[in-house]
Parts: sequence; structure tokens; C-alpha cells
Amino acid sequence: MIATGNHYEVIVIGSGPAGQNAAIEAARHGARVLIVEREQNVGGACVQYGTIPSKTLRETAVTLTAFRRRSGGVYEISHDSHLSISSLMTRLEEVVRAHHATAKQCLTMAGVERASGKACFVSPNEVRVTDVAGTDQIFSAEYIVVATGSRPRSPDDIAVDHENILDSDSILSMTYLPQSLIVLGSGVIACEYASTFAALGVRVTMLDRYPAPMGFLDSDLIDVFLTRFSASGGEFRGNCSVQSLVWDNVSSVKVRLQTGEILSADKALIAQGRVANLDSLNIASAGLKASERGLLKVNEYCQTTVPHIFAVGDTIGPPALASASMEQGRRAMCYALTGRIPPMSDLIPTGIYTIPEMATVGLTEMEAIGLYGDVIVGKAEFSRLARAHIMAQSTGLLKLVADKSGEKLLGVQIAGDGATELVHLGQMALLNQMSVDTFATTVFNFPTLAEAYRMAALDVIRQRKNKPLTSRSAMLQV
Repeated sequence: MIATGNHYEVIVIGSGPAGQNAAIEAARHGARVLIVEREQNVGGACVQYGTIPSKTLRETAVTLTAFRRRSGGVYEISHDSHLSISSLMTRLEEVVRAHHATAKQCLTMAGVERASGKACFVSPNEVRVTDVAGTDQIFSAEYIVVATGSRPRSPDDIAVDHENILDSDSILSMTYLPQSLIVLGSGVIACEYASTFAALGVRVTMLDRYPAPMGFLDSDLIDVFLTRFSASGGEFRGNCSVQSLVWDNVSSVKVRLQTGEILSADKALIAQGRVANLDSLNIASAGLKASERGLLKVNEYCQTTVPHIFAVGDTIGPPALASASMEQGRRAMCYALTGRIPPMSDLIPTGIYTIPEMATVGLTEMEAIGLYGDVIVGKAEFSRLARAHIMAQSTGLLKLVADKSGEKLLGVQIAGDGATELVHLGQMALLNQMSVDTFATTVFNFPTLAEAYRMAALDVIRQRKNKPLTSRSAMLQV
């Protein structure tokens, strides 16, 4: 028999972006809510190891390199082999503390109760929470939300020791900035860390079996990334098969390629994806079963095969974005507690915090060609923008993908400084079904990076000259 005080309408397991939003939304609807977090502070891996720390380091790298460029070479920043990661992240503690305080305040103001400890299912409606002292408590709920996030995937044939061979959770625990770094993988996390360390003067080599990094992106964006990465001294080696990766017990990591070539570096980062944190939850006791990919299957309401149990965020797979996870948590609780769900567009922007930033929303050029057969693509090189030159960073590109008439906007792709902010202009245009012409007839502040939208739109319009024109298009070309 569960004590009345231990019964809730909603229990949320995990306090990352998805869990926080699920808990707050449930409380907003008047539910008694408990959020369970295994760490002492709320925020999940996003705050402790992921988004907040990595972006803090990236911001430091961007600031340091921008300072040198924008000074016109008056100031130089030399690579210090004894430079510690912690010295580069002096603001991290402040940022994390502020994030923890804000999250805690939001949960408290919403009336959400908290429990610290490891959670696991006892039954479909019961959860056991074990605190650091080993004390167990059992809580029950009408609805349970699984928002336990994910952890780095560890290859079976590579011993990640978190000192010399690291993963994305331990990479920032290095006591000094290495002279060289080998990155195994070329996904988003791999590219974000690789470009950040390269910008800080580390000799970075990325190895992957695929021919290009981040293969889901538009090829023009990948070209911009590789150009900047190479200019920072980084090297990408695709179509590369790694036979072994070991620490030599002396001073370096050794990587043997299938060709027989041996590479050496001070440190190695293994960034080959992430796996959902489900193994310690005892999901079988709840009547749940993970898919072959180790994920929970859900419907459009984030409802699992057990109707009163919902799953959100990294536990359900792509897009595995914090922004999307927040909305998943909110929508899941709207459906659970009201039976209704607010409309949600599938036009979710993707922001990648490499150096330079990259962002995309809507269809890529190749996706649009696959669906429509013929498209018009307008481009604006950042080298044509006064603002980019003022910022001393003219490497960048904005692409508008339009249908064959050149009027209907299908997608926006951006690579360059400010891309993750600029993409929202494109998102709003797509959501409101605005014509490409809107960008061409809109006056933008000068000098700004946003002017790239107008330049790209005018490029689309110029390409209409050999196509049948609508009266609106004809007016714009006069």
C-alpha cells in the first residue's frame, strides 16, 4: 500500500529540458507533480556535461579568436601548452549556477515537488527512488513521464578511460589543453568539439568512415565548415576505417588505420553517437520494451505502448534537440491531462554550434529536388556583407531554396557566424507561407548579417528571367 503522501498525478523521471517542461506544464494544469533527478541539482546532462559546458567553451574560443582577428593582428594569442580547460571556462561555474537557480525557481514557482535519487519502475504505476544514502522510497502516479536523456555511446573495442581516451561527457575534464587531438566520428558533437579545439590552437584530426561530416546537412554548408576547419589547422579524413585505438601507456594515443597507417595524438575523443538512459529503469516492470535501437516507441502524443506512460527527449530518438524535447514534454502533459493537444509545426530549426555555426529549417536543396524535381536556389555569400567584414569573419553562406516558380520558399540553410539566430527569420517565413519576394522588398538594417536574406532572395528573382513570370515577379525584375 502506497502512502497517500507518496501518490501523485504525475511523476517525471529526469529534469533535463524535456522533463522540466513536462513537470511545469502538468503543474500548470493543476496536477500534483513530482520530478525525480539522480543528481543533486536539476538540469540533467544538458547542464552538467552537454549543452551548457560545451557552448561555454565554444564561446570562449570564438571570443579569443575574434579578438585577434578584429584587432587587425595588433594582438596575438599564443597557444600555451600548460593552459587548463578550467582557465578557459572561468565563467562556466557562474553559467551553470545561474541555470540551476533558474530551473529550480521555475519548478518551485510552479509547485513541482522534487526527489533526488535513482529511479526505477516497480510496476506500471510505481517508481522506486534510491537516494545517495541507499534509502528507498516508492512513489505512485496516474501518469509517468520518462525523460532520462542519453549518454555517450562507448564502442566495445575501445577502452574509454576518461583521462586519455575521452567521450563527450569527460572531454572537458582534461587538466590541460592538448597539443593534438584525434576525434573519432563526424556527427554534430564530434564537429562541435573538433572545431572548438582547432580554434584554440589544438591540432585536430577527425576520422570517420563516411566521406563527409554531418552527412544530413546541405553540401554547401559542409563545404563552409570544412573550409573554416581547415583554416584553423584541422584535418578531416573521411572513408577512413579505424582498426584500433589505444593509449600507449607512455605519452600518446595510437590509432591504427585499416591501411596500416598509425596516427598519434595527445588525446582522443570518441564521439560516435549517444544511447538512451533506459537500462537502469527496469522498464520491463512497467510493461515497456526498448526498440532494437534502444529507444522507446511513442505515438504523436509521446505516449508509449502503456497508455499512461509517456516518453520524451533523447529516450525516443530523433530529432534529439533540446528545443524539440521541451515541446514534447509540454505537449505530452497537455494530452494526458486535457485530452487535447496544441497544434505543432514540424518546421523545427536545427542549430549546430560548430565554428562557424550552421543552421537549417525546411527542405535542403537535395530534399526539395527529390520532392519537386526542379527548384531555384538563391545564395548570399557572407563575403558580400559589410557586417561580416566588420566582424572580421566573411566566411559564410545563406541559401534560400524555392520551388521552380521561384516564389514559394521551401527551405533555408545557413553557415556562418550568427546562423543559429538568423535561421528563425526563415522559420517564420516558412510558417507564414511568405513568398521569397517578401525578403526582396523588405528593408533590412545596415550593416547586418540579416541582409543576406534580401541578397539571396534577389538571386532567386534574377534566375526567373528564363522562366514564365507572374505579374508580381515581373514587377520585381523591372
